[in-house]
Amino acid sequence: MSIMQDHAVVVKDRWLIQRKALLAREKELTRLSDEIARERRALPWLHVDKHYVFDTPDGPRALADLFEGRRQLLVQHFMLGPGWQEGCRSCSFMADHVDGIEVHLQQRDMSFVAISRAPIAEIEQFRRRMGWKFKWASSHRNDFNQDFDVSFTPEQMARGEIYYNFHMTDFMHDELPGLSVFYKDDVGTIFHTYSAYGRGVEAMMGAYRLLDLLPKGRDEEQLSYGMAWVRHHDRYDAAPKAAGCCAGSAATHPATPKEEVPQ
Repeated sequence: MSIMQDHAVVVKDRWLIQRKALLAREKELTRLSDEIARERRALPWLHVDKHYVFDTPDGPRALADLFEGRRQLLVQHFMLGPGWQEGCRSCSFMADHVDGIEVHLQQRDMSFVAISRAPIAEIEQFRRRMGWKFKWASSHRNDFNQDFDVSFTPEQMARGEIYYNFHMTDFMHDELPGLSVFYKDDVGTIFHTYSAYGRGVEAMMGAYRLLDLLPKGRDEEQLSYGMAWVRHHDRYDAAPKAAGCCAGSAATHPATPKEEVPQ
């Protein structure tokens, strides 16, 4: 609060000088973002030759079925493991952005699906509680999560080191967040075109983009960790649960000290 109370207050002419200087920097960032987006689209693709079958409320569905007639598919690797009482708060924060924009994404030839390792009955129970409408599939009976480096085996955990965000790192949790993008061509061949992990998943956190415009910003500096304030949207009026990634997971599932997006 002292920073807010001591903040400079100037006349409009001086404010405009500094605002225009910042605008020039914002334009640089916009152009850089456009350049990186072009480089992202230019990345080579990987042929997905493994046949994945997912459980859905409508029965088993292959990866190709999740496109729902469109060519592009965005997958949210949602942290909800078998036996967890509820999904990760940060992943839920991401998912809260989907239902309102999905109709617009579909107009650009894109489908969206969340995929978690929990059985479909457990997914549906949590989805009903949260009131979400988007598609959500279970990878409980395949290796999809492990192949895309967001779920980890007991052997990997025992080593204390996992491959996440394209490098070896200390073990954090047996489930971690991510986004993956796929393309399906006219003959039905599927390609993996992009994945993002760690803070890369902030692409789904539109609320953060708006908070970054405000005087207090994300206002997380004094918190025990960056996303300590985030709750499931039906829990903001309730007393906070104990800190921990997916603190509502089963008692046998050890929680990490934090529930923030890994760097």
